[in-house]
Amino acid sequence: MHRDTKGWVFVGPFLAVFALTFLAPIGYAIYLSLFREQAFFGGNVFVGLDNYADVIADSKFWESFLRVLTFLVVQVPVMLILALLAALAIDSARLHGASFFRIVIFLPYAVPGVVAVLMWGFIYGDNFGLAADLNNLLGSTAIKPLSGHWMLPSIANIVTWEFVGYNMLIFYSALRTVPEELYEAAAIDGASALRTVRAVKLPALRGAVVIATIFSIIGSFQLFNEPNILRTLAPNVITTYYTPNMYAYNLSFAGQQFNYSATVAIVMGVITAVIAYVVQLRGSREAL
Repeated sequence: MHRDTKGWVFVGPFLAVFALTFLAPIGYAIYLSLFREQAFFGGNVFVGLDNYADVIADSKFWESFLRVLTFLVVQVPVMLILALLAALAIDSARLHGASFFRIVIFLPYAVPGVVAVLMWGFIYGDNFGLAADLNNLLGSTAIKPLSGHWMLPSIANIVTWEFVGYNMLIFYSALRTVPEELYEAAAIDGASALRTVRAVKLPALRGAVVIATIFSIIGSFQLFNEPNILRTLAPNVITTYYTPNMYAYNLSFAGQQFNYSATVAIVMGVITAVIAYVVQLRGSREAL
C-alpha cells in the first residue's frame, strides 16, 4: 500500500527548525551538564551527575530560586487579578470607550522590555528622576525604590505594568466566546450584574486563567531583563545571582563555567516544567 507523504512536505520545514532551535540546544545543554572543565589539565572530563549534586548543594542557586518563588507567589496573583478586573470592566456594557481602554491597558506590553526597564529605572533613581524629585520636595530620603528592601517590589511593579495588558487580552478573548444565550438566560432569571459575573463569566474564564497562570509561572522563573538592567543602577543590591537566569548567565559569560551554567539552566527548566504541569493538571481537573 502506497503511503501519501505529501503531509511531510508541509510539516518538514517546521520540524527541521524545531529540532535546530529547540531540541538541539536542550540536548547540547544536557551534554554540557555531564562534563566539567579541568582547570590544570585542560579539556572536559565526564563527571556524570556531579554537577547536578553541586547545584543541589549550591546556596547561591537556592537563594536566587527562593527570591523568584517569592516574586511568583506575590506578583502573579496581583497581576492576574488586575488583568481580570480590567477584562471584566471592558467586557461590561457599562464602560464607555471600551476600545480606548483596551488599547491603553495593552499598550505597555507593546513597549520593548529593555525600554520599559530603562524608563522605570529613570523613575526609580535616587539621584535623578521622579523618586529624587519627590525626595527633594519632601525634604527626605524615604523614597528609595532601588534599595534592598524595595528592589523586588520595584521589579514586580515593572513586570505588572508590562504584562497586565497581555493577560487582560487573554481574559477578554475568553469572555467574547461566551454564548449570548447564557447572558439571556441569566437576565430572564433576574440575575444581577455581579451574579452574572460569578455564575457565567468566571466559570467561562477558568481555562484562560490556567493558561495565563502557566505563562506567568514560566515568566517568573525566567526573570532576567529587569534585574539585569537595573543592576547598573544598584550594583550593591542586585547580585550576579539575583535570579537563577542571571546566575546561569553570569556563570557562562563572566565566569566561563559553561558546564555548571548549563546544569543550572537544566535544573531550573525541570523545576519550571514540573510546577507548570502541576498547575495545568489541577486546573484541568477543576474544569471537569
